[in-house]
Amino acid sequence: MTTGWSDAWEQALDALELDVAAAELLLAAAHGTGGGMAPAVRTWRPPVDLGPLPASLEERARTLRDRQLEVAKAVSEAVVRSRRQLAATRAVLGTVAERRPVYVDLDG
Repeated sequence: MTTGWSDAWEQALDALELDVAAAELLLAAAHGTGGGMAPAVRTWRPPVDLGPLPASLEERARTLRDRQLEVAKAVSEAVVRSRRQLAATRAVLGTVAERRPVYVDLDG
């Protein structure tokens, strides 16, 4: 039998799990593997007054924490890749722009 306290924790974990899933979809969409539009990202607000985590939900909370850590790692890696790609693109575009003529000699 669950209590209101345990139910509140389950609802909090459900909401957090949805946020992690949305972040995973966002990463998949950013890499072209998601097959659709990225979900809207919303600001996470921690629940208040939950009290200690019920022992029966400890494994679920640990699994969810591990997923969060994986998503955080993937996001930071994506940021690094994006910055490198942007730097490479700017380098190529800068090289091309330097070789463009500034004027056209019509008399010449």
